[in-house]
Amino acid sequence: MTANEVLILEDDATMRAMLRVVLKKAGYEPLFFADGEALIAKARDTTPACILLDLCLPRQSGLDVLGELAHRSYSAPILMVSGQGDIATAVRALRIGAADFVEKPFSPTDLIARIVSAGAGEPVRSAGSIAQFKHSRRLSKRESEILDHLLAGSTTKMIARKLGISPRTVEDHRASIMRKARVKSMAQLSVMAFEGARVLKNRLADPARGTLH
Repeated sequence: MTANEVLILEDDATMRAMLRVVLKKAGYEPLFFADGEALIAKARDTTPACILLDLCLPRQSGLDVLGELAHRSYSAPILMVSGQGDIATAVRALRIGAADFVEKPFSPTDLIARIVSAGAGEPVRSAGSIAQFKHSRRLSKRESEILDHLLAGSTTKMIARKLGISPRTVEDHRASIMRKARVKSMAQLSVMAFEGARVLKNRLADPARGTLH
């Protein structure tokens, strides 16, 4: 393993420059690639600290590259990076094998923390279930109901129609949920939900991992 190398699939020059400064300052050695084929070729010969994959690229998408690496059972943690994240995309990336889903814009401190956590095999967010989140953050009955619909992929208009309320009311509840979850987007919240479900599944499969209360 090359402990300080980070392989990065990113075609935006400004983002490359920012990542170079941030990663070098944190002690990493960033290696940039403009296309997935070049990154995968490099990945065959090395196991870096992690891989950062931009979601939207002109040719092969970050999800396509993630799928190829996951198919090869690649051992380094892979973080998906996107400025156009949504719940469905975030969950799909995590199911394929991404260690985390990072949304642009992000703070340098947050990015480094998530790289470190991914390398340690730990989820960045709470490992608790969504049920625990609902209780600990004191969601109202309506907020809990709307959260379930949001995580199922329903749009604001769909939820409003199902519950017989206005789209504005749904948006107000959604904002409250995100504030209590301390996230900036539903994609981030979906990552928390997915990680909670994954940890719960692992604990049920292996009781030695921890005790459920």
